[in-house]
Amino acid sequence: MGLLFWQRDRVADRPDGADLPQLITRAKDGDAQARNQVIEKFQPFVLGIASRVSGRFVQAGRDDEVSIGLLAFNEAIDSYDPAKGVSFLGFAEMVIRRRLIDHFRKEGQRREVALTGFDDEDEEGQTYNAVHNRRAQEEFAARGESEERREEILRYQARLREFGISLQELVDVTPKHDDARKRAMQAARIVAASPEYRAHLARKGELPLKSLESEVQVSRKTLERQRKYIIAIALALMDDFVYLREYIAKS
Repeated sequence: MGLLFWQRDRVADRPDGADLPQLITRAKDGDAQARNQVIEKFQPFVLGIASRVSGRFVQAGRDDEVSIGLLAFNEAIDSYDPAKGVSFLGFAEMVIRRRLIDHFRKEGQRREVALTGFDDEDEEGQTYNAVHNRRAQEEFAARGESEERREEILRYQARLREFGISLQELVDVTPKHDDARKRAMQAARIVAASPEYRAHLARKGELPLKSLESEVQVSRKTLERQRKYIIAIALALMDDFVYLREYIAKS
């Protein structure tokens, strides 16, 4: 799915012959016609995401998930920042999925509250539905988090591919020694924290090795050898990869 989405993202970047980034810029600047053109063109894109997240086919005008998805897509237009080097459709998919998962979680909480009116007690005063609903809520939250993690990995895979890196290759190039890995992570943090270095990476697809060498206690040769690992960690820190950032923070 990650590869298919990456390819689809590039093919769909020109709705009706117009340049998508230009339309997004115009929409953000208040051009209602440009905004409507983008939303209309990518409604099937929103429906597809809503269906996958919901686990069922959804239809416009019938299912709340479609309205939530379209509102999230509209939100993505306003909050998209091209300077981060992330494709608009990849960013929009992330926003739509998060809003839908938030919706499902709230619905689960409302169901739990509503069902308490039908609770029954046994001879020891134990409430059946409260226990059942609490477990159902915990399972629902766990499924939601698992789905979020899976989707984050798929988005990360697509992001890595833009720089010619695969997850398997990332495993192979990860420094074996703790000290070397920590130094590489520190270099990645410096790249992610610097607007200049981020822009260089996004524009050229490579690390600013000459400038970076002066900020880390690592040789140019080592930086070149760890290039793909540093880029991969920097991307995880730069983009909206919540779970990956948590993992890196603990490393």
